[in-house]
Amino acid sequence: MKLVPSQEQRELRAAVRDFLAAASPTAKARQGHDPEVYARLNGELGLSGLIVPEEYGGAGAGFAELAVALEETGAVLLPGPFLATAFAAVALTRVPDKELLSGIAEGRVAAALALDGADLTAADGRVSGTLARVLSGMEADVLLVSAGSALHAVDLAGEGVTRTPLDTLDITRGQARIELDGAPARTLGDVSADVSQDIADRLAVALAAEQLGVMRAALDAIVAYAKIRVTFGRYIGSYQGVKHKLADMHCKLEQAESIVRYAAWAADEAPDELPGAAALAQAYVGRACFEVARDHLLLHGGIGYTWEHDAHLYFKRAKTDEVLLGPPRIHRARLADLLEL
Repeated sequence: MKLVPSQEQRELRAAVRDFLAAASPTAKARQGHDPEVYARLNGELGLSGLIVPEEYGGAGAGFAELAVALEETGAVLLPGPFLATAFAAVALTRVPDKELLSGIAEGRVAAALALDGADLTAADGRVSGTLARVLSGMEADVLLVSAGSALHAVDLAGEGVTRTPLDTLDITRGQARIELDGAPARTLGDVSADVSQDIADRLAVALAAEQLGVMRAALDAIVAYAKIRVTFGRYIGSYQGVKHKLADMHCKLEQAESIVRYAAWAADEAPDELPGAAALAQAYVGRACFEVARDHLLLHGGIGYTWEHDAHLYFKRAKTDEVLLGPPRIHRARLADLLEL
């Protein structure tokens, strides 16, 4: 097992971080999806095609590289469909489709994924039903849905599709209600229960990587603030209570980083270990991310609650991410089952 980032991964992190610092800093997150930034993200860095196999025009990189990219996009609260498209690319690596994978790799296609299609019906090349919440459902071009025992692709600009934007806690990245009324769909392939679970495990690791980025950015920001904020004639970082809180936040970050590195390694190299690693990632990292973002806001004091400050944006992204793939208790229960506790 090798959890220390390679030279190539460090270079990837530096390239993504530099690009985002210039093109999409956190201050721009509240403005929502910027198609130009998204196009450059793919055109200049090819991020959406990281895990797309080379035969489809992608980089053919591993999950560890995807985790690096997601950590950096999480750190700046990147708006838009990057995470949703990454989710779709993960599914398509298990149910390959040349047209969609090539479109994602080239940055032409933004996709959304809905594995929980229990209420959907598919017959004669059409899909019907309602999806209550789809991540980046308004920005996506294609929706991948699981209906019956197969994965289907629906053109979201086609007939039989109604999209309604939702008011959500996280203003930096939208969700939508999508109603499908006999929408034309292309069947990509059958999806067994094992394959569906494997995809879900990989999504859990991908989301944990984004959450790790949120945690790191929040901790860095509050440490910097504690060094310059003066209260009662002292820097707040000199108070013992603040020191203890920052130390606790740092410990949570260190544990989360170890878990994400291990889970990403398992996704690439040890599929037998992936189920437990994925369950652990969302059982721990999701909650830890929220707690770090919460304390980041609280330690800023009153200014952290103001609309103009970014602290509440991290708080809201962390809370939304915590329940995006189901609350931590669900993942704890699965981890307990896997460990036969």
